[in-house]
Amino acid sequence: MSTIIDLLGTQAGYYLDHVCKTIDKKLIHIPEPNMIDKAWVDSDRNIRTLESLQALYGHGRLANTGYVSILPVDQGIEHSAGASFAPNPLYFDPGNIVKLAIEGGCNAVASTFGVLGAVARKYAHKIPFIVKLNHNCRCRGGNYLFRFGTKPPPDCGGLTGV
Repeated sequence: MSTIIDLLGTQAGYYLDHVCKTIDKKLIHIPEPNMIDKAWVDSDRNIRTLESLQALYGHGRLANTGYVSILPVDQGIEHSAGASFAPNPLYFDPGNIVKLAIEGGCNAVASTFGVLGAVARKYAHKIPFIVKLNHNCRCRGGNYLFRFGTKPPPDCGGLTGV
C-alpha cells in the first residue's frame, strides 16, 4: 500500500479516501467467482445465455475470479485495417488475432462476424467468441436490432447472442 501512496503523492488522500455519495454500495456487484449465480441467475436471461456467460467468466487467466479480459478487435478491420495493422501485418490474419487472445490468457475475443466466422472451425472450442454488431450490421432482408439473449434475425447464418 505504501508504494501506491508514494506513486499517488500529494493526490493520495483525494483518491484513496474518497467516499461515493451518489451510488449506494449495495447496488454494486463486486466481482467474485460466482458471478453468474450472484448477478445473472435471477435475471430474465435464457439458459443458453447463462451458459455462454459462464463460459466467458470461466475461461482464461482470470477464470472464475469474476473479472474478465476481452481482446476487442473491430475498428481496424471494419473501417480500414491499414491504420491499425500496418505496423503488425501478421494481424491482418484473423487466426493471429484469436491466437493473440489465447496466448494473452483472455476470457474471450470480440470481433466482427466475418473475422470470427473465418476461424470458428479452428478456434471456437478454444476461447469464447463475442460477435460485435452495430447499427450498420445488416442481415439479408433488412436492418434488425439484435439484442443479446434474443432470437437471431432471419437469414443471419445461425448467429446467436450471448
